[in-house]
Amino acid sequence: MNQVGRLVTIVVTVLRFGLDEVALSAFRQRWVRGLVRLVTVGRRLDAPRGVRLRQGLERLGPLFVKFGQVLSTRRDLIPLDVADELARLQDRVPPFPAAQSRALVERAFGRRIDEVFTHFEAEPVASASIAQVHFAVLKDGRDVAVKVLRPGMLEIIDQDMKLLHLLARWVERLSLDGKRLKPREVVAEFDGYLHDELDLVREAANAAQLRRNMQGLNLVLVPEMVWELCTPGVMVMQRMRGVPISQIDRIRDAGVDIKKLARDGVTIFFTQVFRDGFFHADMHPGNIQVSLAPESFGRWIALDFGIIGTLTETDKQYLAYNFIAFFRRDYKRVAELHIESGWVPPATRVDSLESAIRAVCEPQFDRPLKDISLGQVLLRLFQISRRFNVEIQPQLVLLQKTLLNIEGLGRDLDPDLDLWVTAKPFLERWMNEQVGWRGLLERLEHEAPRYAQMLPELPRLVHQALQRQGLTPDNAVLLALLAEQRATRRLLQGVLWAVAGFTLGMVVTWLLTHGWA
Repeated sequence: MNQVGRLVTIVVTVLRFGLDEVALSAFRQRWVRGLVRLVTVGRRLDAPRGVRLRQGLERLGPLFVKFGQVLSTRRDLIPLDVADELARLQDRVPPFPAAQSRALVERAFGRRIDEVFTHFEAEPVASASIAQVHFAVLKDGRDVAVKVLRPGMLEIIDQDMKLLHLLARWVERLSLDGKRLKPREVVAEFDGYLHDELDLVREAANAAQLRRNMQGLNLVLVPEMVWELCTPGVMVMQRMRGVPISQIDRIRDAGVDIKKLARDGVTIFFTQVFRDGFFHADMHPGNIQVSLAPESFGRWIALDFGIIGTLTETDKQYLAYNFIAFFRRDYKRVAELHIESGWVPPATRVDSLESAIRAVCEPQFDRPLKDISLGQVLLRLFQISRRFNVEIQPQLVLLQKTLLNIEGLGRDLDPDLDLWVTAKPFLERWMNEQVGWRGLLERLEHEAPRYAQMLPELPRLVHQALQRQGLTPDNAVLLALLAEQRATRRLLQGVLWAVAGFTLGMVVTWLLTHGWA
């Protein structure tokens, strides 16, 4: 009965805010459109469709707000005006009572709160749909932030997710674009994100990995986790003191070099993406601060690690080849890469896809460098994907969304930020490491121990493979393989003796030069 009541609430909200009009044209059944219009006769729909959709999701509660936020990143699937409006969704919700928060912390740690902290602030410093954050002081004097998961969230989310999966199946059956939009896959992807956010140990692990990756860069601070106090429902981390990056005047008045701050943001992003393949995928202004402390003055501070993007070596190599082709304006190669990667049906005409990509990219290259948007290029490429039935990979959608965030932040700080000038040397160096001679040498060095182990065993492995196939090599072949094995072993032994002799010679030389004492 609870699910029936919730479904009724959803339907009433959909009709009240005219959300049916947002997708009505996509339904092939005329009786569906006619019935909805009959039921909703007399209502006024003066506001734009994106505004109404945002207001309806806010009315339905935190889960639907979060779904709208995720959906706003899928600009390859939904109209731009709707995506822009959904991007404005804020999941600020009233905090749950302080007594309840204390009880959750005590239950997670199995002891009273005053046995863990000398001070625990009752009023949360931030409250969102999934969790809220309190400042506290540990017994050893460390200032920390305590993130507490909202009570009963898992049950609420599981109940609403069942309804979302049901609605997705309906949309897929009734909508003209159902197969291309893949509503069930979108909801399943959202389900995964949401359940990841419900496990605060997973978020803590993300933060620890990002902190380790960024340590040598000296441009961004990531809080340290207090691992003995991290549980699936409560996470304790180092308290970060900074100014929200949206307070530009305050940051400037403090003496921070705003132009450098903008360039640093670009460097941080490209380092995370192209060096590490592990990037903060939720870098909106609410999750970024700037440090004013003397020891870390002017550095970025990253917060909230629930959504992390990852790229495989294959993803990074694909991006490397694409960037090379873009810089050379080789649009045919870009089209071929799309087909080779399997994103586009094999029967797609290369010249048609090449022409569409040229129409997206060529106007960008003919504009002043500071006006070129890498994020917009990716966005337009995703838009033409509808025409060619391109299957956009989720990790690259996260990448495009984060790139748009970084571009927006950078240009809010410095309207003259030349993103290409800032990023291109980094990208060129990285591409050389990936696909140039330097990259080849690094990969050979990485694989050398495996090759050294396999090479002496090669004749035996060949012999075993031939036996499995029912073949028996003649004596001449076997003798040749054995001779090759012995020669390889002698070569390796010679190298080892040469290294040992060189080392012994260096030791003797040092002793003769510096004396035996």
